[in-house]
Amino acid sequence: MKRTIKVKNVTIGEGIPKICVPMVGETVEQLAEEAKALKTMDLDVIEWRVDFFEDVEDVPKVIGALSEIRSIISGIPLVFTFRTAKEGGEKQLSQAAYKTLYIEVIETGMVDLIDLELFTSESDLKMLIKEAHSRNVFVIISNHDFLKTPSKEEIVSRLRKAQELGADIPKIAVMPTHPRDVLTLLDATLEMDENYADCPIVTMSMGGKGMVSRITGEVFGSALTFGAAKKTSAPGQLPVSKLREFLALMHKSI
Repeated sequence: MKRTIKVKNVTIGEGIPKICVPMVGETVEQLAEEAKALKTMDLDVIEWRVDFFEDVEDVPKVIGALSEIRSIISGIPLVFTFRTAKEGGEKQLSQAAYKTLYIEVIETGMVDLIDLELFTSESDLKMLIKEAHSRNVFVIISNHDFLKTPSKEEIVSRLRKAQELGADIPKIAVMPTHPRDVLTLLDATLEMDENYADCPIVTMSMGGKGMVSRITGEVFGSALTFGAAKKTSAPGQLPVSKLREFLALMHKSI
Protein backbone atom coordinates (compact mmCIF):
# COMPACT_ATOMS: atom_id res chain seq x y z
CA MET A 1 0.00 0.00 0.00
CA LYS A 2 1.29 3.43 -0.98
CA ARG A 3 2.19 5.63 1.97
CA THR A 4 1.21 9.24 2.40
CA ILE A 5 3.42 12.05 3.72
CA LYS A 6 2.08 14.09 6.64
CA VAL A 7 3.77 17.50 6.84
CA LYS A 8 2.40 19.67 9.63
CA ASN A 9 -1.37 19.55 8.95
CA VAL A 10 -1.05 18.65 5.25
CA THR A 11 -1.21 15.07 3.99
CA ILE A 12 0.42 14.63 0.58
CA GLY A 13 -0.70 11.58 -1.35
CA GLU A 14 -4.41 11.46 -0.61
CA GLY A 15 -7.42 13.21 -2.08
CA ILE A 16 -7.11 16.41 -4.07
CA PRO A 17 -3.50 17.20 -5.10
CA LYS A 18 -1.94 19.74 -2.78
CA ILE A 19 -0.97 23.18 -4.06
CA CYS A 20 2.60 24.40 -3.65
CA VAL A 21 3.53 28.01 -4.39
CA PRO A 22 7.15 29.10 -4.86
CA MET A 23 8.76 32.16 -3.28
CA VAL A 24 11.17 33.86 -5.67
CA GLY A 25 12.24 37.04 -3.89
CA GLU A 26 15.79 38.26 -4.40
CA THR A 27 16.13 40.08 -1.07
CA VAL A 28 15.04 39.49 2.52
CA GLU A 29 12.60 42.39 2.19
CA GLN A 30 11.03 40.91 -0.96
CA LEU A 31 10.83 37.48 0.67
CA ALA A 32 9.12 38.87 3.77
CA GLU A 33 6.60 40.67 1.57
CA GLU A 34 5.99 37.48 -0.42
CA ALA A 35 5.60 35.39 2.72
CA LYS A 36 2.98 37.79 4.13
CA ALA A 37 1.05 37.66 0.84
CA LEU A 38 1.24 33.87 0.58
CA LYS A 39 -0.03 33.48 4.12
CA THR A 40 -3.37 34.94 2.94
CA MET A 41 -3.72 32.56 -0.03
CA ASP A 42 -5.51 29.22 -0.32
CA LEU A 43 -2.41 27.06 -0.66
CA ASP A 44 -1.03 23.98 1.10
CA VAL A 45 2.76 24.19 0.81
CA ILE A 46 5.30 26.96 0.17
CA GLU A 47 8.59 26.40 -1.65
CA TRP A 48 11.51 28.78 -1.14
CA ARG A 49 13.41 28.84 -4.43
CA VAL A 50 16.63 30.00 -2.82
CA ASP A 51 18.47 30.16 -6.17
CA PHE A 52 16.61 33.47 -6.74
CA PHE A 53 18.05 34.91 -3.50
CA GLU A 54 20.86 37.41 -4.16
CA ASP A 55 22.95 36.20 -1.17
CA VAL A 56 22.52 32.47 -1.74
CA GLU A 57 26.28 31.91 -1.58
CA ASP A 58 26.41 33.38 1.94
CA VAL A 59 25.00 30.58 4.12
CA PRO A 60 24.50 32.72 7.29
CA LYS A 61 22.45 35.18 5.21
CA VAL A 62 20.41 32.31 3.79
CA ILE A 63 19.68 31.09 7.32
CA GLY A 64 18.81 34.62 8.41
CA ALA A 65 16.35 34.94 5.54
CA LEU A 66 14.97 31.49 6.32
CA SER A 67 14.35 32.55 9.92
CA GLU A 68 12.45 35.61 8.70
CA ILE A 69 10.33 33.51 6.33
CA ARG A 70 9.57 30.89 8.97
CA SER A 71 8.52 33.52 11.52
CA ILE A 72 5.85 34.69 9.06
CA ILE A 73 4.58 31.34 7.74
CA SER A 74 5.06 29.31 10.91
CA GLY A 75 2.22 26.81 10.36
CA ILE A 76 2.66 26.21 6.63
CA PRO A 77 4.88 23.38 5.29
CA LEU A 78 8.05 24.79 3.73
CA VAL A 79 10.15 23.23 0.97
CA PHE A 80 13.74 24.44 0.58
CA THR A 81 15.00 24.25 -3.02
CA PHE A 82 18.17 25.31 -4.75
CA ARG A 83 17.38 24.71 -8.42
CA THR A 84 20.61 24.52 -10.40
CA ALA A 85 21.06 26.42 -13.66
CA LYS A 86 21.38 23.16 -15.57
CA GLU A 87 17.84 22.25 -14.51
CA GLY A 88 16.27 25.64 -15.09
CA GLY A 89 17.40 27.50 -11.97
CA GLU A 90 18.79 30.99 -11.62
CA LYS A 91 22.32 30.17 -10.46
CA GLN A 92 24.91 27.43 -10.22
CA LEU A 93 26.83 26.35 -7.12
CA SER A 94 29.84 24.07 -6.86
CA GLN A 95 28.98 20.60 -5.64
CA ALA A 96 30.70 21.34 -2.33
CA ALA A 97 28.74 24.58 -1.85
CA TYR A 98 25.47 22.86 -2.80
CA LYS A 99 26.09 20.15 -0.20
CA THR A 100 27.13 22.61 2.52
CA LEU A 101 24.09 24.81 1.90
CA TYR A 102 21.70 21.90 2.34
CA ILE A 103 23.45 20.48 5.41
CA GLU A 104 23.38 23.84 7.17
CA VAL A 105 19.72 24.42 6.32
CA ILE A 106 18.65 20.92 7.39
CA GLU A 107 20.36 21.45 10.75
CA THR A 108 18.33 24.61 11.45
CA GLY A 109 15.16 22.58 11.86
CA MET A 110 13.27 25.34 10.03
CA VAL A 111 12.36 23.46 6.83
CA ASP A 112 9.93 20.57 6.44
CA LEU A 113 11.07 19.29 3.06
CA ILE A 114 14.10 19.71 0.83
CA ASP A 115 14.28 19.28 -2.94
CA LEU A 116 17.41 17.55 -4.24
CA GLU A 117 18.16 16.96 -7.90
CA LEU A 118 18.31 13.38 -9.15
CA PHE A 119 21.46 13.97 -11.17
CA THR A 120 23.46 15.21 -8.20
CA SER A 121 26.46 13.08 -7.19
CA GLU A 122 24.89 9.86 -5.88
CA SER A 123 27.16 9.70 -2.84
CA ASP A 124 26.27 13.29 -1.90
CA LEU A 125 22.60 12.59 -2.56
CA LYS A 126 22.60 9.59 -0.22
CA MET A 127 24.44 11.55 2.45
CA LEU A 128 21.98 14.47 2.26
CA ILE A 129 18.97 12.13 2.33
CA LYS A 130 20.36 10.42 5.43
CA GLU A 131 21.03 13.79 7.07
CA ALA A 132 17.53 15.05 6.24
CA HIS A 133 15.80 11.92 7.50
CA SER A 134 17.80 12.04 10.74
CA ARG A 135 16.25 15.49 11.34
CA ASN A 136 12.72 14.42 10.29
CA VAL A 137 12.95 16.41 7.07
CA PHE A 138 11.23 14.87 4.05
CA VAL A 139 13.07 14.65 0.72
CA ILE A 140 11.81 15.40 -2.78
CA ILE A 141 14.17 14.06 -5.45
CA SER A 142 13.49 15.90 -8.69
CA ASN A 143 14.45 16.04 -12.33
CA HIS A 144 13.63 18.76 -14.87
CA ASP A 145 13.94 18.74 -18.66
CA PHE A 146 13.18 22.17 -20.13
CA LEU A 147 13.98 21.06 -23.69
CA LYS A 148 11.92 17.95 -24.31
CA THR A 149 9.82 15.10 -22.97
CA PRO A 150 11.75 11.84 -22.56
CA SER A 151 10.11 8.53 -23.45
CA LYS A 152 7.53 7.03 -21.12
CA GLU A 153 10.05 4.36 -20.13
CA GLU A 154 12.68 6.97 -19.27
CA ILE A 155 10.27 9.04 -17.19
CA VAL A 156 9.23 5.96 -15.21
CA SER A 157 12.88 4.94 -14.84
CA ARG A 158 13.86 8.31 -13.36
CA LEU A 159 10.95 8.28 -10.92
CA ARG A 160 11.79 4.74 -9.84
CA LYS A 161 15.46 5.69 -9.41
CA ALA A 162 14.49 8.60 -7.16
CA GLN A 163 12.31 6.28 -5.10
CA GLU A 164 15.06 3.67 -4.81
CA LEU A 165 17.51 6.32 -3.60
CA GLY A 166 15.19 7.12 -0.71
CA ALA A 167 12.96 9.93 -1.92
CA ASP A 168 9.82 10.54 0.09
CA ILE A 169 8.44 12.22 -3.04
CA PRO A 170 9.93 11.53 -6.52
CA LYS A 171 9.26 14.43 -8.92
CA ILE A 172 9.73 15.05 -12.63
CA ALA A 173 8.90 18.06 -14.84
CA VAL A 174 9.29 17.91 -18.62
CA MET A 175 8.70 20.19 -21.59
CA PRO A 176 6.31 19.15 -24.37
CA THR A 177 7.08 20.05 -27.95
CA HIS A 178 3.88 18.38 -29.19
CA PRO A 179 0.53 17.57 -27.53
CA ARG A 180 1.47 13.87 -27.68
CA ASP A 181 4.29 14.64 -25.23
CA VAL A 182 1.69 15.60 -22.63
CA LEU A 183 0.02 12.22 -23.14
CA THR A 184 3.42 10.56 -22.68
CA LEU A 185 3.91 12.31 -19.34
CA LEU A 186 0.41 11.42 -18.13
CA ASP A 187 0.78 7.80 -19.27
CA ALA A 188 4.12 7.53 -17.45
CA THR A 189 2.54 9.03 -14.32
CA LEU A 190 -0.26 6.47 -14.36
CA GLU A 191 2.21 3.63 -14.99
CA MET A 192 4.37 4.71 -12.05
CA ASP A 193 1.39 5.27 -9.77
CA GLU A 194 -0.27 1.95 -10.51
CA ASN A 195 2.73 -0.35 -10.74
CA TYR A 196 5.77 1.02 -8.89
CA ALA A 197 5.11 3.90 -6.50
CA ASP A 198 5.20 3.22 -2.77
CA CYS A 199 5.04 6.95 -1.94
CA PRO A 200 3.46 10.10 -3.41
CA ILE A 201 4.83 11.16 -6.80
CA VAL A 202 4.78 14.55 -8.52
CA THR A 203 4.82 14.98 -12.29
CA MET A 204 4.10 17.83 -14.65
CA SER A 205 4.28 18.80 -18.27
CA MET A 206 5.36 22.43 -18.49
CA GLY A 207 4.33 25.36 -20.68
CA GLY A 208 0.93 26.08 -22.18
CA LYS A 209 0.58 22.67 -23.83
CA GLY A 210 1.27 20.95 -20.53
CA MET A 211 -1.03 23.06 -18.36
CA VAL A 212 -3.65 20.30 -18.32
CA SER A 213 -1.20 18.06 -16.43
CA ARG A 214 -1.24 20.52 -13.51
CA ILE A 215 -4.94 19.95 -12.84
CA THR A 216 -5.35 16.21 -13.56
CA GLY A 217 -3.10 14.80 -10.84
CA GLU A 218 -5.95 13.15 -8.98
CA VAL A 219 -6.85 11.18 -12.12
CA PHE A 220 -3.35 10.07 -13.13
CA GLY A 221 -1.55 9.91 -9.77
CA SER A 222 0.38 13.15 -9.20
CA ALA A 223 0.00 14.28 -5.59
CA LEU A 224 1.22 17.89 -5.71
CA THR A 225 0.88 20.72 -8.19
CA PHE A 226 2.58 24.11 -8.43
CA GLY A 227 0.69 27.38 -8.65
CA ALA A 228 1.82 30.98 -8.95
CA ALA A 229 1.23 34.02 -6.76
CA LYS A 230 2.67 36.86 -8.90
CA LYS A 231 5.84 35.61 -10.57
CA THR A 232 6.04 32.04 -11.86
CA SER A 233 9.04 29.80 -11.20
CA ALA A 234 8.32 27.54 -14.19
CA PRO A 235 6.33 27.96 -17.44
CA GLY A 236 2.67 26.97 -17.32
CA GLN A 237 1.95 27.63 -13.65
CA LEU A 238 -1.61 28.79 -13.00
CA PRO A 239 -2.66 31.44 -10.45
CA VAL A 240 -3.44 29.80 -7.10
CA SER A 241 -7.12 30.77 -7.03
CA LYS A 242 -7.77 29.36 -10.52
CA LEU A 243 -5.77 26.22 -9.73
CA ARG A 244 -7.83 25.56 -6.58
CA GLU A 245 -11.03 26.05 -8.57
CA PHE A 246 -9.95 23.61 -11.30
CA LEU A 247 -8.75 20.98 -8.81
CA ALA A 248 -12.04 21.16 -6.91
CA LEU A 249 -14.03 20.81 -10.14
CA MET A 250 -11.92 17.82 -11.17
CA HIS A 251 -12.37 16.21 -7.74
CA LYS A 252 -16.14 16.66 -7.88
CA SER A 253 -16.28 15.06 -11.34
CA ILE A 254 -14.41 11.82 -10.63
